[in-house]
Amino acid sequence: MLMWLRMAPALHLIFLLIIHRVSAADWGVNYSPLHLCALKNSTMTISCTFTYPTPGYQIMTVFWNIDFVKNGVELADLSVDPEYSQRLQYLGDEQQNCTVRLSHVTKKDEHDYFFKFNTNVTKGRWTGIPGVRLSVTDLQLESPERVTEGDSVRLTCNSSCELTDTPTFIWYRNSHTLTNIGDELNIRSVSRTEAGHYSCGVQGQTYISPAVYLNVRYAPDSPVISISGSAVIMEGDSVSLNCSSDSNPPALNFSWFKGETLVGSGGIFNISKISSDDSGEYKCRARNDLGEKYSDPVTVDVQYPPRSILVSISGSAVIMSGDSVTLSCSSDSNPLAEINWFKGETYLNSERIFNISKISSDDSEEEYKCRARNVHGEKHSVAVILNGQFNQGAWRNMIIITATTGGLLFIIIIITIIMFAILSKRKSRRSAVKESVISDTYADLDVQCATPDLYNTLTTVHHRPAENSCSTLDPQSSSEHHNPPINRRRLQ
Repeated sequence: MLMWLRMAPALHLIFLLIIHRVSAADWGVNYSPLHLCALKNSTMTISCTFTYPTPGYQIMTVFWNIDFVKNGVELADLSVDPEYSQRLQYLGDEQQNCTVRLSHVTKKDEHDYFFKFNTNVTKGRWTGIPGVRLSVTDLQLESPERVTEGDSVRLTCNSSCELTDTPTFIWYRNSHTLTNIGDELNIRSVSRTEAGHYSCGVQGQTYISPAVYLNVRYAPDSPVISISGSAVIMEGDSVSLNCSSDSNPPALNFSWFKGETLVGSGGIFNISKISSDDSGEYKCRARNDLGEKYSDPVTVDVQYPPRSILVSISGSAVIMSGDSVTLSCSSDSNPLAEINWFKGETYLNSERIFNISKISSDDSEEEYKCRARNVHGEKHSVAVILNGQFNQGAWRNMIIITATTGGLLFIIIIITIIMFAILSKRKSRRSAVKESVISDTYADLDVQCATPDLYNTLTTVHHRPAENSCSTLDPQSSSEHHNPPINRRRLQ
């Protein structure tokens, strides 16, 4: 009996411990899962259940709070906290379910969250420890800093923690949704058209990652030349040629060529007071660190009215009556000038070459001229006159062509040619006369009685009465005379 009394306090303690364990098993809060990772600006749900002894206990209040103890003071119900009251929604009941939903989560919402309930029994309350840890993440896009057209490219959508809900990642380029899904976007051979601002998000969520620009580099495309000003370029105008090319990075090195000759550099090539010498084909070259390209050539066509007109005459300057004469008219102009021929004020034809067949004295003293005309103006040549000069002797009518106006040198050349022709005629005539005299002299001689010495004295024979005998021409007798004057007439 005494032993039992000594053992009674110890048994009482054991009984109390057994009762406490049974009671603790009836109290509890379960969270699933214990760690949540929510996307920034998303809505997260904390699944929760709780238990308490029944019967005999009745739930009086339930609520959620954060950071169980802060500075030694237990925090109040989140449903009355201004930062949570509009975003927190209790989805449970007062029996077993304590699930709660929090919307528009931000980094400020990263806490340990606890569920707590109170019963009608004094000290009959419970707090679910440990609580649920909430992490909030954003999305970051990883991409290469720069790529070249044709490269293989991989873009990755990353989060700072593994999202609790299995996400379906979606992709955007320049705010347009792409068909690709998954946390990686792979481009096998990137082109310049795929350059742009890329971002990623999670299907069903409003949050989208900050955009990252994918810079696709490429060599210049064929440059294009544009010409400033009007479509018709007139001599004296100022003209600017502009070279543009699509490239990345932008082409900063431009060169200009006329034909194959380098004539300038820079994106704009200026020609002030353009002249006909500047006409031709131009092209430009664009270059960046990935390559270079030449433009197609463009033609610069400088137009101007006739600035000079020239008449040329075929054949020699001295033309005989009955000959054919060809007059040619040429002019420097752009566009090509129309040519018109006039005889005096009478229009003849519009050919560049004017033919006069069998020229005659009727063509004497007539002025021939040509006119060159294009859309920008016209110009007349100097007049060409056919001066008829006629000889009534054995010469044929000769027509000498001269210009009414022109340079002194031209006139001197024409006069020289005429004088040369006249002198040549005179020399020919004198030779003919001399041969006639000698021939006639020899014809009056009796060659049968002539001696060699006789021919040597012909230049000294003077006029004497005619003798029928050859003896009168005895050289010995003739030698007695003292150098008589030469007889210039024909021998009788």
